[in-house]
Parts: sequence; structure tokens; C-alpha cells
Amino acid sequence: MLTLWLARPVFLDMTKVAQKINNSPTLRWTVLALVSVTMMMGYIVAKQMSPLQHFLEGDLGWTSSEFGILAGSRGFFNVFLLMLFVGGIILDKTGVRFAGTLSCVLMLGGTAIDFYAIALMDPAQVVNINLQWLTYTDPSIKLQVLVAALGFATFGIGYELCGITVSKVVVKWFSGKEMALAMGIQVALARLGTGLALAGAPVLAKKFTLSTPILVGLFAVGVGLIIYLIYCSIDRKGTDTQPEATATDDEKFHFRDMGATMKNPGFWLITMLCLLYYSALYPFLDFATKLMISKYGVEPEFAGLISSILPFTSIMLTPLFGGMYDKMGKGATIMIVGTVMLTLVLAVFALPFNSSVLAVCLMFILGIAFSLLPSVLWPAVPKIVPMKQLGTAYSIIYYIQNIGLMLIPIVIGGVLERNTVGDNIDYTQAMWIFTGIGVAAIIVSIMILLIDRRKNYGLQKANITKQQQ
Repeated sequence: MLTLWLARPVFLDMTKVAQKINNSPTLRWTVLALVSVTMMMGYIVAKQMSPLQHFLEGDLGWTSSEFGILAGSRGFFNVFLLMLFVGGIILDKTGVRFAGTLSCVLMLGGTAIDFYAIALMDPAQVVNINLQWLTYTDPSIKLQVLVAALGFATFGIGYELCGITVSKVVVKWFSGKEMALAMGIQVALARLGTGLALAGAPVLAKKFTLSTPILVGLFAVGVGLIIYLIYCSIDRKGTDTQPEATATDDEKFHFRDMGATMKNPGFWLITMLCLLYYSALYPFLDFATKLMISKYGVEPEFAGLISSILPFTSIMLTPLFGGMYDKMGKGATIMIVGTVMLTLVLAVFALPFNSSVLAVCLMFILGIAFSLLPSVLWPAVPKIVPMKQLGTAYSIIYYIQNIGLMLIPIVIGGVLERNTVGDNIDYTQAMWIFTGIGVAAIIVSIMILLIDRRKNYGLQKANITKQQQ
């Protein structure tokens, strides 16, 4: 609570400034392109290890549990050290330029540690740490795994801070404009980064070395840092040339206002939906490549391509659905449809069918679900939370989301470890766990529709009125 009290509004004068600077379509779409590409570079690193599970286990002797620890480590510092809240304070105090630059530097440093661990460390060196309660396996763990997890956790601080900062930038420059479309495009480019990682990492690892994809990721986040510095220059000129906005007392942050947000049932339902949806989808994507290899008999490099269907499908669909939401509304209904599609696909993956054609079809359907939810979920937050509290609200949502993203991969890794006999892995139990999370997401999305009718948040209404069109 002390941390929340220290936090200040991320979007304090944003609305007044935005009314000035976002009147130029060329300028605001240029800004969107710059920050979206920066975030895309982070997504490349975020998912580049997911399709490498087969190589890590084969070349370095890692176990499924150790891979689960690495996959879940991205949120470790954000959850246990409350770094998302610290990042929110930094963003509130210093603004998008410093916070965004810091996030890129952290992503760069974390990726460098990952590269050192995979490329240079001896995989035979182990340390004795009692993780048996978490991994269900021998308490010894490779030092290489711990160092790689440290790097990924450091990267995670910058990655999540970048996400919050980019969200602020989009709202700042598109307030009252094509906000859902802009967020949809930003998400689509992020999915492009995910798709490039899933499709390209196995090919690079097989053709060159296991550390090559990480080196490429290191270069990518370095380019992202340069691109964000270009945005900072544009933002400085666009913002600093405007008359200084003066916030009224109603626009200023008060602790009682934060208390009102914490009591807002719509905010918590959106937060829970975000937690459940991403806890089912992203951890599934972490293990999807090995699933294609083990259950469907696909070659490793092609398994990564099948997994990449999901993000590549969403590249075009997310902006399309975002534009539809801007003009037609029905956001809560779209949430229900998306969670139902997600859950049905996960349930079919749990069934004893091993057709690779079926797997490809399921990934296309999952790609649609992967597009529906984000296109309405993030633009819905400003309808529920007052503008002056959006920064802290996003921090809380990201924080709780990180709990799921940290714990679920570790749990799934342990479950797969217990269901492994020789080279055969039974994914049935793991997929039913993902399906159960999806069922919970359906229930929450229905509750969001019901409470929107009672509280009139406007989730079913269009973002752009006929007058604005």
C-alpha cells in the first residue's frame, strides 16, 4: 500500500496535451510505428527461448522443470520485488522518455546475461538448491539455468516497464482518436516479434549454434533502444512546444481516488480476465513447440513454424478487430467469444488425437482468439478506470498478470516432468490444466458483460462516435 501511495498519476496532464499534439495524423502514426517496433523487438526476445526447449534438453541436458523455471523467471523480480510498482513510480516521476529508455537498457542487459549463460557457461556445473517442492525433481539445478533465469528476470523488468510505457504513449497520442485500432496495430507488431522468434529461433539454432537466436535477440533490443531514442526526440519537440497544461484539483491524484479504483469491481474483473487469459495462452505457447514434436511427430524446425501460426494470424486480425471495436463496440461480447474459442482449442489439444493437420487448424483458430481478446481488453481499461489513475491501474494489471506468467510455466514444467517416460511426454494433464484456466476466463468474461450492463462502463459502446467520424 505504501508503494501505491507513493505512485503518482501516469496520465496527469495527458488529455490536455494530447488534444494539441495528436491533431497531426502523420505525427501520431509515426509515433505509433516507432514505439510499436520498439516493443516488437522486446517480444522477439520474450519468446525466443520457447521453441528452443527441444535443443536445450538435447544439447545441454536440461529437464522440462529447468526449462519451466527459465520460462517463468521473466516475472520473478516483477512479482517478488514489486518491480512493476517501482517501474510505475519511475514512469510517474520521470515520464515516458526516461522510463522507456530505461526499459530498453534493462532488456538489453538481461538479454546479454542470457547470451553469456547459454553461449559460454558449462552446462555440467550444478548447484544444490532445494526446489523439489516446486519442480518435483532432484534438488540440484544447473548453474547455467540459474544465470539464464537471472538474465531473463532482468529482461522481464524492462519488458513489462516498456509495455506500460508504450500503453501510456498510445493513449497520450490517440486519446479521442483511433485508440483501439492503434492498440491493435501495436499488438499486431508485437505478435510479429513473437512469430519471428517462434519460427526463426529453431532454424538459427539448427543451422548455426544454440546461442545464435539469443545473439539475434540481443541485436534486436539494441535496435529497439535506438528507435525509442528517436521517438523521445519527436515527443520532446511535440510536447515541449505546447503550452503547459495546468491540472485542476479534480484532475490531480489523491489517495482516496486510488481507493475508489481498488473498490471498482469492473477493474478487478478486467484484471482477472487478463491474468487467466494470458496465463493460459502464453505458457501454452512456451511448451507448444515441444508439444508439436512429441505428440504430433513434427520436425523441430517445422514445429516452431506451427507455433508461429498463432502470432502471425493475429498480425492482421488484431488491428481489424480493434477497428471494428472502435466503430461498432460490443467489447464485452467479443471477450466472451474469444475466451470460448481459446478454451475449446485447448480442450481439443488435450484429447488423444495426433494429426498434425488438426494441430495446424487448431493453431489458426487459436490465432483468432489471440486477436479478439487484446483488441478489446486493453482499450476497455480507460473506460473503467479514470484517466489520472491509468498508470497505476496498468501497473497492477501487469503485476497480477506476471504472477500467472511466472507460476504457470513452472507448474506445467513439473507436471510434464512427472509425465515423461524416456523420450515420450504425455501432455494430457498439462492441457487439461490450461483448459481449466480457460473455463475460468469464460466465467469472468460473462461477469464483465453483466457488470457493464449494471455499471454502464460503456464496454459495449463504440470508441468513435458518429460526430468524431
